[in-house]
Amino acid sequence: MSNFILKIIAMVTMFIDHLGYALYGKFSPLNYIGRLAFPIFAFGISEGYIHTKSKKNYLMRLFLFAIASQAPFMFFESMFATGFTLNIFFTLFIGLIAIIGYEQCKNKYVGLLLVACLGLTADALHMDYGYFGVFAIFIFHIFKNKKVFMNLSFIGLCLLKYVPLYIGYNFYLPYLILCLFTISSLVFINLYNGKKGLDTKYLLYGFYPVHLILLYLFNLLFV
Repeated sequence: MSNFILKIIAMVTMFIDHLGYALYGKFSPLNYIGRLAFPIFAFGISEGYIHTKSKKNYLMRLFLFAIASQAPFMFFESMFATGFTLNIFFTLFIGLIAIIGYEQCKNKYVGLLLVACLGLTADALHMDYGYFGVFAIFIFHIFKNKKVFMNLSFIGLCLLKYVPLYIGYNFYLPYLILCLFTISSLVFINLYNGKKGLDTKYLLYGFYPVHLILLYLFNLLFV
């Protein structure tokens, strides 16, 4: 399974996730399917770090699209939430900084501390997926050549995120299902064959803000 196919799967499941909010204005079973998307995007950042010709340009690209996508994201989020959240491109941006920072640290314990601080910063700034997003990106990077450790670490991260919610809400079943669907993204990630596939560098960048605006307008006009 090429990187292109992974991107398509991630975009389709993300669209299904967001479509649920556009149709119902709240959580729905469509959001279960949507849990497959982010881990694939996180894995894509770890692959992008390896294959990009310029890490500086890669960072700048993520940051610029994070800025450009914030207004569409806020319009979209207004359909079902009242708080302020920074869109997923900010999380991907911080995750890439975590990888670069770790690799440039001579002392890897200092590097791990940096990654932890960046994860907590993502949470404090209310970035989409918060610490979970940053740590997932880092796990896919650090264990890229050790699939067993990668899978076990990601499963552990998912349990850390969802199990307290599941228990805290008196064993609220949807949180358990969300956890299982998030873990299921590993099926697609493990099928990755290391090949690029079709060159679609800007496909995701453009798709993200455009589909958010279209779904917001759909909700405004027809729901």
